[in-house]
Amino acid sequence: MDTIFTRGPSLNIRLTLALVLSVTLIFVDHKMDGFKSTRVYLNSLMSPLQYIANLPGLMLSESAQRLTSQEQLLAENQKLNNQLLLMSEKLQQFDVIEKENAQLRELLQAPVRESSRKMVAELMAVDKNPYSQQVVINKGAIDGVYPSQPVIDDKGIVGQVMEVGSTNSRVLLLADVTHAIPVRSLRNDIRFIATGSGALNELYLEHVPHSVDIQEGDTLISSGLGKVFPEGYPVATVTQVVRDESRPFARVIATPLANLDRLRHLLLLWKKTNPERDVKDETKGEMVNEEESTDA
Repeated sequence: MDTIFTRGPSLNIRLTLALVLSVTLIFVDHKMDGFKSTRVYLNSLMSPLQYIANLPGLMLSESAQRLTSQEQLLAENQKLNNQLLLMSEKLQQFDVIEKENAQLRELLQAPVRESSRKMVAELMAVDKNPYSQQVVINKGAIDGVYPSQPVIDDKGIVGQVMEVGSTNSRVLLLADVTHAIPVRSLRNDIRFIATGSGALNELYLEHVPHSVDIQEGDTLISSGLGKVFPEGYPVATVTQVVRDESRPFARVIATPLANLDRLRHLLLLWKKTNPERDVKDETKGEMVNEEESTDA
């Protein structure tokens, strides 16, 4: 007796049609970028679920903070006050150095580095895929976030925005195997390409000749090449240099300066297109002019 499941085309024909359809969709998506808007809509559709999934963790975090003893709060407050005093002293020195640098650049007729717009974002989720180093933040298209936007923390460069939804975005970390960033040594200005290793605490410097002057402890900063990351932000510290003459290039390993395994608050940077850009006020949560915030 025939059943309803034997009606229609054979299983081989169905499998062939499914394979053809899959290959066609992959080609259209990869070569023609035909599903870019669809991914944005799906990401926006999933963002409320991500907020709901993060709600229990936020409630537990707030409950734990309320149960913190008064002694710990007083100790943390004193520590933060001391750090604020030290940072204020450094900021005063930086203001003087910045003015002197601007005057020297004007004398040399060199372009003055412009201020850029900034915005604070908070970590929402971490990708569980062991072969991918990505995180999700709570800022999206409605906040002006765009693909390939640089992201930093209080230590250095974290990565760049890979996908943008309406209310959240996905950030590709420096340590991802598909990520690369042009850097230069702070000691001698030699340029390199730092690529991700898949581990959060390691970066590789590609195609470094044995004769290049690079040492353990050298600080690597962004070179500004590629027009993605701004120049001068800390990236990593060289931790290992192996010059094996049997290999065509030296093996150089660096450790990212950003706390990629302890991210919580991040800073989004905008391209420097106007010397008077807006910055995100971290305490009030509103957009203010950078000169006004400095004077305040």
